[in-house]
Amino acid sequence: MVYSKPAIGTSQCTINESIHYVGVGLHSGHKVSMSLHPATPNSGIFFVRKDVQSDHAFIRASWRNVVDTRLCTVLGNEHGVTISTVEHLLAALRGCGVDNLMIEINSDEVPILDGSCAPLVKLIKKAGVVPQRVPRYGIWIERPVEVKQGERYSILTPSAVPRITVDIEFANAAIGSQCLTIDLIDDVFETEIAPARTFGFASELEQLREQGLALGGSMRNAVLVDDDGVVNPEGLRFSDEFARHKILDCIGDLALADAPIFGHLYSHKPGHRLNNALLRELFAHQDAWTRLSFDEINRRMARAESDSDSQLKTVVSMNR
Repeated sequence: MVYSKPAIGTSQCTINESIHYVGVGLHSGHKVSMSLHPATPNSGIFFVRKDVQSDHAFIRASWRNVVDTRLCTVLGNEHGVTISTVEHLLAALRGCGVDNLMIEINSDEVPILDGSCAPLVKLIKKAGVVPQRVPRYGIWIERPVEVKQGERYSILTPSAVPRITVDIEFANAAIGSQCLTIDLIDDVFETEIAPARTFGFASELEQLREQGLALGGSMRNAVLVDDDGVVNPEGLRFSDEFARHKILDCIGDLALADAPIFGHLYSHKPGHRLNNALLRELFAHQDAWTRLSFDEINRRMARAESDSDSQLKTVVSMNR
């Protein structure tokens, strides 16, 4: 979701016209045709597999439907039909403020594009995002929620501004330790997060392909890292592109919450499994969150900003 302070659009949105894209699946290597279509209010985001029988084709984009989180996020339905690598597409939709959308696709994997979601953001903005005159709701974090998986952990805490902090550590010197905090307001998602590409390690590539994975991966759609550093001749788009892409993945995975989340996510060594576990923990505790209209969210954000300004003025006055 692209936010601005203090006002946020209070109506649900869809795209103005259909978008068509043909690309390759990162893991399958298959050519994939995907079409995004406007959808009616309150329908949410959902996939329709065109390569299976019609009564088995529907898959809703929801945290409840996550069936696998190894290397990517995979959604499935009661018929065993799945759609994988959904996180970049979902991040683009959340970043562009799209609430309702039908995604028709003729494969079991979303195309990888250039490894980021910037091309999708560009297509969505070209098609246009239109309000639907139906109230939009968000999830307001009321108290901290935490999950741990070994040395990995994620915490959602209250915050008047939607914010994400990721902290990553890799033995490879080209990545090392990176920590980044992003406030998801104005055009920050489009300019600072959407262009960040997925990445992989040359040392793992052969093993992945032996397992039938990363068959569509190349330096056209991923950052490749070896012992000497980044292999891609063009280098990185950001010095901390790895941390930025982890934020992109978090946005896409948390978009499965069915509504925008207003809080601060702090994630140490984030991953798809950890992200889904956090959503399951959040929704297991009704007292940790409240579903609010965006009218009320606007009022809470404005009050928080006013309180912050008052506190700042008090501090300045005391130090004169």
